[in-house]
Amino acid sequence: MPANLADLTAFVAVARAGGFRDAARKMDGSASSLSEAVRRLESTLGVRLLNRTTRSVMPTEAGARLLDRLGPALGEVEAALDVVNGFRDRPAGTLRLNVPVSAARLVLPHIVPPFLAAYPDIRLEIIAEDSFVDVLAAGCDAGIRYDERLEQDMIALPIGPRVQRYATAASPAYLDRCGRPDHPRDLLAHACLRGRFASGAMNAWEFERDGEIVMVEPSGPLVVRIGAATDLAVDAAVAGCGVIQLFEDWLRPHLESGALEPVLEPWWQRFSGPFLYYPGRHHLPAPLRAFVDFIQAQQPSMGG
Repeated sequence: MPANLADLTAFVAVARAGGFRDAARKMDGSASSLSEAVRRLESTLGVRLLNRTTRSVMPTEAGARLLDRLGPALGEVEAALDVVNGFRDRPAGTLRLNVPVSAARLVLPHIVPPFLAAYPDIRLEIIAEDSFVDVLAAGCDAGIRYDERLEQDMIALPIGPRVQRYATAASPAYLDRCGRPDHPRDLLAHACLRGRFASGAMNAWEFERDGEIVMVEPSGPLVVRIGAATDLAVDAAVAGCGVIQLFEDWLRPHLESGALEPVLEPWWQRFSGPFLYYPGRHHLPAPLRAFVDFIQAQQPSMGG
C-alpha cells in the first residue's frame, strides 16, 4: 500500500520541528492529528521513523534517511502545485520568514503593512529569533540576516536601510553622576549594560574613528539575552543604570526625547544593512516571489 502524501508531509514537519506541538503550530493543525498521521505512515512502511520521549522527538536512522530524501521531493511537489498560483489574479498562500528580533523591530514595520495591503491573500508568518538557524531546515521560505555570507544556492537581496550605526548612550543623570567618556577605553571604568546571544557569546563593543578601531569588553550590573530582553536593557539605561550600545534606530526615540544622551558619537561604527536570503531555484513559491518583487521595487526609496 503506497504511503499517503499528507502523512509524508506530516512526518517531515514533525521531524524538522523536533516535536508534534511545534509542528502543529507551524502547520495550523493539531498535535494529535500529526501523531496519528505519523503512526499511520510507520504502520504502512512497517518501520519506526521517530523515537518519541516526553522531552523530544528524534528521527530513527530509517527516519533520518527518509527525511533526507523526502525534503527536496516535497519541495518540488509544493513548487509544482504553486505553479497554479500564477494563474490567480493575486498570489495567495503563506510566506514564512525567519528574522532577527532587531529586523522585526526596525526593518519590517516599514515593509509589512504596505506588503499586506498590496497582497491581501498572502498570510505572512514571522519567526523572530537571534539564534543562527538554517532557514530552510527550520521550515521557512526565506530569512533576514545582517551579513552577506551566502549559504549554498541562496540569494541575498538588500532589504531596509543600507547603512546603520551602533549607538552608545546613557541617561543624562548617569553621565552627570559618573562623568562623560572621552575615549572608548574610558568605558572600562563605567557601568555598562551588555547583551548575550543565545549561543552564550558576548560581542565586544567596537568603535571606529579616522581608521582607528578600538574594541573594549566593559562590565556592568546587567546582562540581557539579545533580542528577547533588549528592551529591558534600554529601560535600565533610561533609568540611569549605565551605558548601553545598540542599534541607533532602536535608541533613536530616547535620543530624540532626551531620555538618553549620545556617548562617544564620533566613534560610532557604521555597518551594512540587512539582506533577505532566499533559495536561488528558478521557480519560487508565489508568496515569496511577490515579496521579492515588492522589496526590489522599494529599493530606490530605501535610505541609509
